[in-house]
Amino acid sequence: MTYFEEIREITKRIPATIVDFAQARERSSPPTQASSNFITNKEQGDWAETLIFKAINETFDGLVAVRYGKSDDLVAGEKGFDTFYNDFQDELDTIGKRPDLLVFKEEDFREDLGYDISKLEHASIADYVTLAIAGLEVRSSAFLIDKYEAEMQKRTHDNLQKAFRIKTKIIAEYSDILENPKKKKYLDILNSITEDTIYAISFRSPSWRSSQRLEELSNLFKELNLAIRTVQKRDYLSITPKVEDLKVVFKWIEKFNVPHFYVQVFFDKVFGIAFKEILTLITDSEKEGEHYEIGKDIKNQNKTTIKINTRKTSQIAYKVDEPEHKSIRREMGRGRLLFYVSFDKGTAYLDIKTLQQLLDIQMNNS
Repeated sequence: MTYFEEIREITKRIPATIVDFAQARERSSPPTQASSNFITNKEQGDWAETLIFKAINETFDGLVAVRYGKSDDLVAGEKGFDTFYNDFQDELDTIGKRPDLLVFKEEDFREDLGYDISKLEHASIADYVTLAIAGLEVRSSAFLIDKYEAEMQKRTHDNLQKAFRIKTKIIAEYSDILENPKKKKYLDILNSITEDTIYAISFRSPSWRSSQRLEELSNLFKELNLAIRTVQKRDYLSITPKVEDLKVVFKWIEKFNVPHFYVQVFFDKVFGIAFKEILTLITDSEKEGEHYEIGKDIKNQNKTTIKINTRKTSQIAYKVDEPEHKSIRREMGRGRLLFYVSFDKGTAYLDIKTLQQLLDIQMNNS
Protein backbone atom coordinates (compact mmCIF):
# COMPACT_ATOMS: atom_id res chain seq x y z
CA MET A 1 0.00 0.00 0.00
CA THR A 2 1.41 3.40 -0.97
CA TYR A 3 1.59 6.33 1.42
CA PHE A 4 -1.31 8.03 -0.35
CA GLU A 5 -3.43 4.88 -0.14
CA GLU A 6 -2.82 4.75 3.63
CA ILE A 7 -3.86 8.38 3.96
CA ARG A 8 -6.96 7.82 1.84
CA GLU A 9 -8.06 4.91 4.04
CA ILE A 10 -7.71 7.06 7.16
CA THR A 11 -9.78 9.87 5.64
CA LYS A 12 -12.67 7.45 5.18
CA ARG A 13 -12.89 7.10 8.98
CA ILE A 14 -12.95 10.84 9.70
CA PRO A 15 -16.44 12.10 10.56
CA ALA A 16 -17.87 14.35 7.88
CA THR A 17 -18.82 16.76 10.67
CA ILE A 18 -15.10 17.51 11.04
CA VAL A 19 -14.10 17.49 7.38
CA ASP A 20 -15.90 16.04 4.38
CA PHE A 21 -13.27 15.00 1.86
CA ALA A 22 -16.02 14.21 -0.67
CA GLN A 23 -16.99 17.88 -0.85
CA ALA A 24 -15.03 20.30 -3.01
CA ARG A 25 -13.20 22.99 -1.08
CA GLU A 26 -14.59 26.51 -1.04
CA ARG A 27 -12.48 28.93 -3.00
CA SER A 28 -11.74 32.11 -1.07
CA SER A 29 -11.56 35.69 -2.31
CA PRO A 30 -8.44 37.81 -1.88
CA PRO A 31 -8.36 39.98 1.25
CA THR A 32 -8.54 43.68 0.54
CA GLN A 33 -6.17 45.09 3.12
CA ALA A 34 -3.25 43.85 5.21
CA SER A 35 -2.56 44.88 8.80
CA SER A 36 0.68 45.41 10.69
CA ASN A 37 -0.11 42.35 12.81
CA PHE A 38 -0.66 40.20 9.72
CA ILE A 39 2.67 41.21 8.18
CA THR A 40 4.51 40.64 11.49
CA ASN A 41 3.00 37.15 11.67
CA LYS A 42 4.05 36.52 8.05
CA GLU A 43 7.59 37.70 8.82
CA GLN A 44 7.69 35.40 11.84
CA GLY A 45 6.50 32.50 9.70
CA ASP A 46 9.15 33.22 7.06
CA TRP A 47 11.80 33.31 9.78
CA ALA A 48 10.62 29.96 11.17
CA GLU A 49 10.80 28.39 7.71
CA THR A 50 14.33 29.71 7.23
CA LEU A 51 15.29 28.43 10.68
CA ILE A 52 14.29 24.85 9.82
CA PHE A 53 15.70 25.12 6.29
CA LYS A 54 19.12 26.10 7.64
CA ALA A 55 19.04 23.64 10.54
CA ILE A 56 18.46 20.64 8.27
CA ASN A 57 21.02 21.69 5.68
CA GLU A 58 23.71 22.56 8.23
CA THR A 59 23.35 19.64 10.65
CA PHE A 60 21.56 16.70 8.99
CA ASP A 61 24.04 14.61 7.00
CA GLY A 62 22.58 12.91 3.97
CA LEU A 63 19.47 15.07 3.68
CA VAL A 64 18.84 18.35 1.88
CA ALA A 65 16.01 20.81 2.53
CA VAL A 66 14.65 22.81 -0.42
CA ARG A 67 12.25 25.75 -0.38
CA TYR A 68 9.05 24.75 -2.17
CA GLY A 69 5.98 26.49 -0.74
CA LYS A 70 4.37 29.18 -2.84
CA SER A 71 5.02 32.56 -1.29
CA ASP A 72 5.54 36.18 -2.23
CA ASP A 73 6.49 39.43 -0.53
CA LEU A 74 3.29 41.05 -1.79
CA VAL A 75 0.50 41.67 0.71
CA ALA A 76 -3.15 42.63 0.34
CA GLY A 77 -3.54 46.18 -0.91
CA GLU A 78 -0.41 46.17 -3.06
CA LYS A 79 -0.38 46.11 -6.84
CA GLY A 80 -0.24 42.56 -8.19
CA PHE A 81 -1.48 40.87 -5.01
CA ASP A 82 -4.89 39.89 -6.40
CA THR A 83 -3.23 38.15 -9.36
CA PHE A 84 -0.82 36.31 -7.07
CA TYR A 85 -3.66 35.29 -4.74
CA ASN A 86 -5.89 33.99 -7.54
CA ASP A 87 -2.99 32.08 -9.10
CA PHE A 88 -2.44 30.52 -5.68
CA GLN A 89 -6.11 29.50 -5.51
CA ASP A 90 -5.81 27.95 -8.99
CA GLU A 91 -2.82 25.93 -7.83
CA LEU A 92 -4.67 24.72 -4.74
CA ASP A 93 -7.40 23.38 -7.02
CA THR A 94 -4.85 21.78 -9.34
CA ILE A 95 -2.24 20.14 -7.09
CA GLY A 96 -3.20 21.14 -3.57
CA LYS A 97 -1.08 23.08 -1.10
CA ARG A 98 2.67 22.90 -1.46
CA PRO A 99 4.43 22.33 1.88
CA ASP A 100 6.96 25.03 2.76
CA LEU A 101 9.97 22.74 2.49
CA LEU A 102 10.81 19.49 0.73
CA VAL A 103 13.43 17.14 2.15
CA PHE A 104 15.46 15.04 -0.29
CA LYS A 105 18.06 12.37 0.16
CA GLU A 106 21.37 13.88 -0.86
CA GLU A 107 21.68 11.63 -3.89
CA ASP A 108 18.30 12.82 -5.22
CA PHE A 109 18.99 16.54 -4.76
CA ARG A 110 19.32 18.43 -8.04
CA GLU A 111 22.00 21.07 -7.82
CA ASP A 112 20.88 22.58 -11.13
CA LEU A 113 17.54 23.50 -9.52
CA GLY A 114 19.16 24.65 -6.30
CA TYR A 115 17.74 25.18 -2.84
CA ASP A 116 14.66 27.18 -3.87
CA ILE A 117 12.09 25.82 -6.32
CA SER A 118 9.18 27.84 -4.95
CA LYS A 119 8.92 30.09 -8.00
CA LEU A 120 9.02 27.25 -10.55
CA GLU A 121 5.85 26.05 -12.27
CA HIS A 122 4.69 22.78 -10.79
CA ALA A 123 4.59 21.06 -14.18
CA SER A 124 8.34 21.59 -14.64
CA ILE A 125 9.28 20.00 -11.29
CA ALA A 126 6.50 17.43 -10.75
CA ASP A 127 8.72 14.40 -11.29
CA TYR A 128 11.42 15.86 -9.05
CA VAL A 129 8.97 16.54 -6.23
CA THR A 130 7.95 12.86 -6.14
CA LEU A 131 11.54 11.99 -5.16
CA ALA A 132 11.27 13.91 -1.86
CA ILE A 133 11.09 11.85 1.33
CA ALA A 134 9.12 14.52 3.22
CA GLY A 135 7.17 17.73 2.84
CA LEU A 136 7.31 20.06 5.85
CA GLU A 137 4.62 22.62 6.61
CA VAL A 138 6.36 25.03 9.01
CA ARG A 139 4.33 27.07 11.50
CA SER A 140 5.47 29.57 14.11
CA SER A 141 4.25 30.57 17.54
CA ALA A 142 5.26 33.64 19.56
CA PHE A 143 5.76 31.72 22.80
CA LEU A 144 8.57 30.35 24.91
CA ILE A 145 7.01 26.95 25.46
CA ASP A 146 9.03 26.08 28.58
CA LYS A 147 7.85 29.21 30.39
CA TYR A 148 4.29 28.69 29.21
CA GLU A 149 4.28 25.08 30.43
CA ALA A 150 5.68 26.07 33.83
CA GLU A 151 3.10 28.81 34.35
CA MET A 152 0.19 26.66 33.17
CA GLN A 153 1.20 23.78 35.42
CA LYS A 154 1.39 26.19 38.36
CA ARG A 155 -2.01 27.63 37.45
CA THR A 156 -3.57 24.18 37.34
CA HIS A 157 -1.91 23.08 40.59
CA ASP A 158 -2.91 26.26 42.46
CA ASN A 159 -6.53 26.07 41.35
CA LEU A 160 -6.76 22.37 42.12
CA GLN A 161 -5.60 23.09 45.65
CA LYS A 162 -7.98 26.04 45.90
CA ALA A 163 -10.93 23.94 44.75
CA PHE A 164 -10.25 21.25 47.35
CA ARG A 165 -9.77 23.84 50.11
CA ILE A 166 -13.12 25.42 49.31
CA LYS A 167 -14.80 22.01 49.08
CA THR A 168 -13.46 21.08 52.52
CA LYS A 169 -14.51 24.43 54.00
CA ILE A 170 -18.07 24.19 52.68
CA ILE A 171 -18.55 20.63 53.94
CA ALA A 172 -17.05 21.47 57.33
CA GLU A 173 -18.93 24.73 57.95
CA TYR A 174 -22.12 24.61 55.90
CA SER A 175 -23.20 20.96 55.76
CA ASP A 176 -26.23 21.76 57.93
CA ILE A 177 -27.59 24.02 55.19
CA LEU A 178 -26.82 21.49 52.46
CA GLU A 179 -28.64 18.71 54.28
CA ASN A 180 -31.84 20.51 53.34
CA PRO A 181 -33.55 18.32 50.68
CA LYS A 182 -33.79 21.28 48.28
CA LYS A 183 -30.08 21.99 48.59
CA LYS A 184 -28.74 18.45 48.95
CA LYS A 185 -27.78 18.25 45.27
CA TYR A 186 -24.94 20.68 46.01
CA LEU A 187 -23.63 18.36 48.70
CA ASP A 188 -23.70 15.51 46.19
CA ILE A 189 -21.72 17.69 43.74
CA LEU A 190 -19.11 18.44 46.38
CA ASN A 191 -18.73 14.77 47.31
CA SER A 192 -18.23 13.89 43.65
CA ILE A 193 -15.25 16.23 43.20
CA THR A 194 -11.94 14.32 43.05
CA GLU A 195 -8.69 14.79 41.14
CA ASP A 196 -10.03 12.40 38.51
CA THR A 197 -13.52 13.90 38.14
CA ILE A 198 -12.80 17.61 38.50
CA TYR A 199 -12.14 17.96 34.76
CA ALA A 200 -15.72 16.85 34.01
CA ILE A 201 -17.56 18.66 36.82
CA SER A 202 -20.02 21.34 35.77
CA PHE A 203 -22.68 23.08 37.82
CA ARG A 204 -24.47 26.39 38.17
CA SER A 205 -23.53 28.32 41.27
CA PRO A 206 -26.43 29.10 43.62
CA SER A 207 -27.42 32.71 44.31
CA TRP A 208 -28.84 32.53 47.82
CA ARG A 209 -29.22 35.87 49.61
CA SER A 210 -31.87 35.40 52.31
CA SER A 211 -29.31 35.24 55.13
CA GLN A 212 -25.67 36.12 55.72
CA ARG A 213 -24.60 32.46 55.87
CA LEU A 214 -26.45 31.63 52.65
CA GLU A 215 -24.78 34.58 50.93
CA GLU A 216 -21.36 33.44 52.19
CA LEU A 217 -22.09 29.93 50.94
CA SER A 218 -23.15 31.24 47.53
CA ASN A 219 -19.91 33.19 47.22
CA LEU A 220 -17.89 30.10 48.14
CA PHE A 221 -19.63 28.10 45.42
CA LYS A 222 -18.82 30.87 42.92
CA GLU A 223 -15.14 30.73 43.92
CA LEU A 224 -15.22 26.96 43.65
CA ASN A 225 -16.81 27.12 40.20
CA LEU A 226 -14.19 29.59 38.98
CA ALA A 227 -11.34 27.42 40.29
CA ILE A 228 -12.82 24.33 38.59
CA ARG A 229 -13.29 26.14 35.28
CA THR A 230 -9.69 27.35 35.44
CA VAL A 231 -8.45 23.79 36.04
CA GLN A 232 -10.47 22.67 33.01
CA LYS A 233 -8.97 25.27 30.67
CA ARG A 234 -6.58 24.08 27.99
CA ASP A 235 -3.10 24.22 29.51
CA TYR A 236 -0.95 23.29 26.53
CA LEU A 237 0.41 24.96 23.42
CA SER A 238 -0.48 23.28 20.18
CA ILE A 239 0.26 22.51 16.57
CA THR A 240 -2.70 24.04 14.77
CA PRO A 241 -3.64 22.81 11.28
CA LYS A 242 -6.76 24.48 9.92
CA VAL A 243 -9.52 22.04 9.00
CA GLU A 244 -9.87 23.63 5.56
CA ASP A 245 -6.17 22.90 4.90
CA LEU A 246 -6.63 19.15 5.37
CA LYS A 247 -8.28 18.90 1.96
CA VAL A 248 -5.57 20.76 0.07
CA VAL A 249 -2.79 18.85 1.84
CA PHE A 250 -4.60 15.61 0.98
CA LYS A 251 -4.81 16.71 -2.65
CA TRP A 252 -1.06 17.42 -2.74
CA ILE A 253 -0.34 13.97 -1.28
CA GLU A 254 -2.66 12.41 -3.84
CA LYS A 255 -0.67 14.11 -6.59
CA PHE A 256 2.87 13.37 -5.36
CA ASN A 257 2.63 10.52 -2.80
CA VAL A 258 5.18 12.23 -0.51
CA PRO A 259 4.87 11.97 3.30
CA HIS A 260 3.75 15.23 4.88
CA PHE A 261 4.57 16.70 8.30
CA TYR A 262 3.66 19.75 10.37
CA VAL A 263 6.48 21.53 12.21
CA GLN A 264 5.76 24.08 14.96
CA VAL A 265 8.53 26.53 15.81
CA PHE A 266 8.47 28.21 19.21
CA PHE A 267 11.12 30.68 20.32
CA ASP A 268 12.86 28.06 22.44
CA LYS A 269 11.98 24.63 20.97
CA VAL A 270 10.53 22.97 17.87
CA PHE A 271 7.95 20.19 17.61
CA GLY A 272 6.70 18.04 14.74
CA ILE A 273 3.93 15.60 13.88
CA ALA A 274 3.10 13.53 10.81
CA PHE A 275 0.03 14.48 8.79
CA LYS A 276 -0.91 10.81 8.98
CA GLU A 277 -0.94 11.05 12.79
CA ILE A 278 -3.11 14.19 12.68
CA LEU A 279 -5.71 12.39 10.59
CA THR A 280 -5.53 9.32 12.82
CA LEU A 281 -6.08 11.43 15.94
CA ILE A 282 -9.30 13.02 14.68
CA THR A 283 -10.75 9.59 13.90
CA ASP A 284 -10.52 8.80 17.63
CA SER A 285 -13.07 10.74 19.70
CA GLU A 286 -11.64 9.21 22.89
CA LYS A 287 -8.51 11.33 22.46
CA GLU A 288 -10.38 14.59 22.05
CA GLY A 289 -9.61 16.88 24.97
CA GLU A 290 -6.31 15.30 26.01
CA HIS A 291 -4.58 14.92 22.63
CA TYR A 292 -6.46 17.55 20.61
CA GLU A 293 -9.33 20.01 20.51
CA ILE A 294 -11.33 21.33 17.58
CA GLY A 295 -12.78 24.81 17.61
CA LYS A 296 -12.95 28.25 16.07
CA ASP A 297 -9.68 30.16 16.33
CA ILE A 298 -10.15 33.90 16.81
CA LYS A 299 -6.44 34.49 16.09
CA ASN A 300 -6.82 32.61 12.79
CA GLN A 301 -9.71 34.52 11.20
CA ASN A 302 -12.17 32.49 13.27
CA LYS A 303 -11.48 29.42 11.14
CA THR A 304 -12.05 25.93 12.49
CA THR A 305 -8.71 24.65 13.75
CA ILE A 306 -7.39 21.40 15.20
CA LYS A 307 -5.26 22.18 18.25
CA ILE A 308 -2.90 19.25 18.83
CA ASN A 309 -1.23 19.01 22.23
CA THR A 310 2.51 19.49 21.70
CA ARG A 311 3.12 17.05 24.59
CA LYS A 312 1.77 14.34 22.26
CA THR A 313 4.10 15.28 19.39
CA SER A 314 7.84 14.91 18.74
CA GLN A 315 10.31 17.51 20.02
CA ILE A 316 12.66 17.84 17.06
CA ALA A 317 14.76 20.77 18.32
CA TYR A 318 15.80 20.95 21.96
CA LYS A 319 16.88 24.60 21.79
CA VAL A 320 16.31 27.70 19.67
CA ASP A 321 18.46 30.83 19.76
CA GLU A 322 16.08 33.74 19.47
CA PRO A 323 16.32 35.92 16.35
CA GLU A 324 17.31 39.53 16.07
CA HIS A 325 14.37 41.80 15.28
CA LYS A 326 13.75 45.31 14.00
CA SER A 327 10.88 47.58 13.07
CA ILE A 328 10.11 48.10 9.38
CA ARG A 329 8.17 50.94 7.76
CA ARG A 330 6.10 49.97 4.72
CA GLU A 331 4.21 52.45 2.56
CA MET A 332 0.98 51.17 1.02
CA GLY A 333 -1.40 52.77 -1.45
CA ARG A 334 -2.73 56.29 -0.81
CA GLY A 335 0.12 56.95 1.59
CA ARG A 336 -1.04 54.45 4.21
CA LEU A 337 1.83 53.38 6.45
CA LEU A 338 2.30 50.02 8.14
CA PHE A 339 4.92 49.32 10.78
CA TYR A 340 5.80 45.72 11.55
CA VAL A 341 8.56 43.54 12.99
CA SER A 342 11.09 41.68 10.88
CA PHE A 343 13.19 38.76 12.17
CA ASP A 344 16.71 37.65 11.29
CA LYS A 345 19.28 35.04 12.36
CA GLY A 346 18.65 32.57 15.18
CA THR A 347 19.50 28.86 15.29
CA ALA A 348 17.51 25.68 15.86
CA TYR A 349 19.47 22.86 17.49
CA LEU A 350 17.95 19.72 16.02
CA ASP A 351 17.47 16.48 17.89
CA ILE A 352 18.75 14.43 14.97
CA LYS A 353 17.59 11.08 16.36
CA THR A 354 14.04 12.27 17.02
CA LEU A 355 13.75 13.94 13.63
CA GLN A 356 15.14 10.84 11.96
CA GLN A 357 12.56 8.70 13.76
CA LEU A 358 9.75 11.03 12.73
CA LEU A 359 10.76 10.91 9.08
CA ASP A 360 11.63 7.21 9.13
CA ILE A 361 8.06 6.31 9.96
CA GLN A 362 7.12 7.47 6.51
CA MET A 363 10.43 6.80 4.73
CA ASN A 364 9.91 3.09 5.35
CA ASN A 365 6.56 3.32 3.61
CA SER A 366 7.84 5.11 0.55
